[in-house]
Amino acid sequence: MAAEHTIDALGQFRLSPALGPLGASVNFSQSNLMMLISGAAILWLLWAGMRPRAIVPGRLQALAEIAYTGIHSMCTDQIGHEGKRFFPFIFTLFFFVLFGNLFGLLPFSFTYTSHIAVTFGLALMVIVLVTVVALRIHGLHFFSYFFPAGAPKLLAPLIIPVEIISYLSRPVSLSIRLFANMVAGHVMFEVFASFIVMLAGIGTIGVIAAIGPLALNVALMGFELLVAFLQAYVFAILTCIYLHDAVHLH
Repeated sequence: MAAEHTIDALGQFRLSPALGPLGASVNFSQSNLMMLISGAAILWLLWAGMRPRAIVPGRLQALAEIAYTGIHSMCTDQIGHEGKRFFPFIFTLFFFVLFGNLFGLLPFSFTYTSHIAVTFGLALMVIVLVTVVALRIHGLHFFSYFFPAGAPKLLAPLIIPVEIISYLSRPVSLSIRLFANMVAGHVMFEVFASFIVMLAGIGTIGVIAAIGPLALNVALMGFELLVAFLQAYVFAILTCIYLHDAVHLH
């Protein structure tokens, strides 16, 4: 019986072709499909929310306005007045991560933010943007960022390498944080769901015992909803902090 109920918690992260033979021929996976669905859902939400343009907003319009003003405030509060220039990028980044996290909680769906290739690609895009912005605004003076003002010059051989490593580790920490949280949550879902099936197959006593894992999975769903929003917020606000450093060099 044990062989019939093996737990393959990581199987849910395997990529497979979507859209049949056409998807296989161009390596179009379910991850790519969910990215397109997420993008369409974001555009529809904003279009449907702002279409009424009512003075007293309805639910969708209120949601769209809260999303707009919330991300806009994040940009200006963290970066300063210059944050308005980066608002479209931060807004897109936040909702792309958020919808990837949320859609991944639906049955028969796929969490593209659970793949390190996706999260590292987003983080690398952020660090490249930050570096380009810093060089464009400050020129070669940008490199003074790696040696804080007032630091003893004798410590330069020690401080500069540490600061460079810290700067280059940003995309690594940014990507791993999101990837690890998404993987951990879905693995726990799979494990507890497998326990429910295994216990329910034993008999009446097993069905009663399965209530425990079922309750844990229900609680875990609420926790994962919170994590989905939190991780999108952390990804966006850290991007704002990095852009602040690029604009102001501190």
